[in-house]
Order: sequence, then structure tokens, then C-alpha cells
Amino acid sequence: MSALGYFLERADIMTTGISLVRENAASLQPPRSLWVSFPLGRPLGVPNDPAFQHRVIESALDLLNRTDGPVLADYPEDAPGVPLDNSPACPVSFRTDHTTWQGRLNAELASLEPWYQIGRQRRDGRTLVGVSTSSIRDIISGLAADLDAARLPADLPAFKAAIEDAKAFYVEALTAQPGEYDHRQTYLTLWYTTELGAALRVFYEQFEADPKLSAFAQIVLPRDALDDKQTTETPP
Repeated sequence: MSALGYFLERADIMTTGISLVRENAASLQPPRSLWVSFPLGRPLGVPNDPAFQHRVIESALDLLNRTDGPVLADYPEDAPGVPLDNSPACPVSFRTDHTTWQGRLNAELASLEPWYQIGRQRRDGRTLVGVSTSSIRDIISGLAADLDAARLPADLPAFKAAIEDAKAFYVEALTAQPGEYDHRQTYLTLWYTTELGAALRVFYEQFEADPKLSAFAQIVLPRDALDDKQTTETPP
């Protein structure tokens, strides 16, 4: 799309676009691009939220008024969450005695896998997991390996897909039981209570500390996961 933008601009047709991977847009330098911190495959945010989607489109179109270039602007809002069903969090304890990220994350995954399968059965097999080409076990092991080695992921687009699958897996596991639940509370549980939430916070801090990659930190954690005043109940 970036190359197509240059082709159209040479024909005096102004272009603008939306980018889901900021590093790609920064490298290709299309004439105008709006970066959004949304999951892959959702350049306008979540389904059935036309007001939010219109704001994204308007922001992309506003770039046509810019006279400088190339333009790479960051959209200031995170996409709202997507409720999967009406269910409370599963009764899993996220406490662990493991000292490595491999131990911590894999133990947590083992606790959540049965609940994920229950939730998927209740949804007739539907799942939001599948953006990445890797299995959830490989994703968790890969994240843990990077954390234990104190290194940033080498393949950023693959990393983004991996964490989107990991977050979807957790939310679907956390909302496996039937009943009423607070969707925001589920995400607060993910961000502030789970080992995955702690792991993503470490990745966020690593990206934030790198001037060349600091914008990527916004992909790792949404803004409401960065407020230290936010709290959630500790599982029994």
C-alpha cells in the first residue's frame, strides 16, 4: 500500500492510509499514514462501534490537510475491548513459586488451558486466537525465552501477532464460566494479576527505554494498563 501511495501521488492523487505496524510505515515512509495500536486485522478498531471507527477514518483523512511529508501520525486512542460472552473470571490462582519466566508463564498457561477449551466449546468453537501462525504454547515459550534472556523480540510483526493471540487466549479463558461479568474487570485482572500481564509490562518498559522502539510500547499495553492506581481483586 505504501508503494501504491507513491504511484498515485505521482499522478497527482493525494493518498492517506492506516498502518497497524508502525515500524513498517516508518521504514517505507508512505506519503501519509496514521498508525493505530489496534490488533492485526482491525485497522478501525472493534466491530459494531461506528462512532469510534468514524473517528479513526476522520483522523486518517485529516492527514490530507498536511503540507509536509512523509507524514506518520499516531492515533491517540486505544480500541475498546470486545466482550466475548457474559461470564465471570475462571477460578484460577495466578500465584506461582517459579523463578524463571519459562516456569511462571508455562505454569499459568497450564492452569488456563482447560478454561480456554471450556469457553471455546460454549462458543461453538469460535475464538479470536489465531492471528499468529504459532501455537499458544510456542507463543508463551517464545515470550518467556526473550524475557529470561532480557532481550527484545527480533521479529516485531510476529511479536505483535503473538501477544494479540496471548491476550485473546487469556480473556477467553478468564470468561469461560456462564453468568454475568464485568468486562473491564476481566481486562484489569489480565493486566494486573496474571503472569502474562507482568510479562507484558516488562516488554513495555524495554520498548519504552529504547528511543527507536518506544512507539512500539503502545502496542504491548493499552493506556488503562499503565495506571498504577488501578487495582483488581486478588484471586483466592
